Amino acid sequence: MIWLLFLALAALVLAPLAFALLRPARLTGRREADLALYRAQLAELEREREAGRLEESAHRAAVVEVQRRLLATPETVPASRATRGSPGATPRTTPRTTPGALSGGAALLAASLFLVPAAGFGIYLWGGHPDIPAAPFRERAAEAAREEALLAQLRSRIEQLPPGSEAARQGWILLGNAQRGRGRLTAAAEAWEHALGTRFDPDLAAELAGLRIELSQFDRAAALLDKALAVEPNSPQLRFLRGMADAQAGRPEAARAAWTTLMAALPPDSPWRRLLRQRLDALP
Repeated sequence: MIWLLFLALAALVLAPLAFALLRPARLTGRREADLALYRAQLAELEREREAGRLEESAHRAAVVEVQRRLLATPETVPASRATRGSPGATPRTTPRTTPGALSGGAALLAASLFLVPAAGFGIYLWGGHPDIPAAPFRERAAEAAREEALLAQLRSRIEQLPPGSEAARQGWILLGNAQRGRGRLTAAAEAWEHALGTRFDPDLAAELAGLRIELSQFDRAAALLDKALAVEPNSPQLRFLRGMADAQAGRPEAARAAWTTLMAALPPDSPWRRLLRQRLDALP
């Protein structure tokens, strides 16, 4: 059953190629192509005029020039006259291929209809694992429930530890890391806040400040970074995040001042310089 599903998906993906291959050739005359080109040019000139990027006099002159080129375009000779007229007269149309023959592009499309599924099947057999059983939703839900139970158990044990102990601090950091890995930013920030309350650490403060910025809590992030900078005033990470908090809070001038000062203090080979330059260029 699974292989029938794979074949159906392959047919669905390759359907546009088959349509392009089987679609009959369309004859397009020179005059028709020129008309389409000049219409596009006139439409572009009109958009430029409406946007205010082209003055009225310049717009009129450009339109006249496009119209002059259109009038100078040679007419297409009708197919009926070409067949009845002189032997050298031929219609200006794209040539048809001989029935039953494929052009180079059509041959490539036809080959792709067979080569793409065959290549995909071969790569899957070589690097895939078709014998691995599927993970039903019930099993995934059960695994998520087990993880939730473990996190709840970890939090319960941490709360039973002495509040100011190093074991409790490490437990809160571990819980915050687990919650951050699950995408629960608010819960991770709460756990790291408990750890900082036990003992202040500038590195953990930087992690928590970055989390606060992601949660759009810019003032709380700025206050935390100011406290960390009082301990480590030369930390590039803390100074960069301080400017980031200002930039995200809508204070571009404060962010520019912080990042410019940091840029001047960094050595020429510092990896922070490129990131700072990108952020400074992005400021309004």
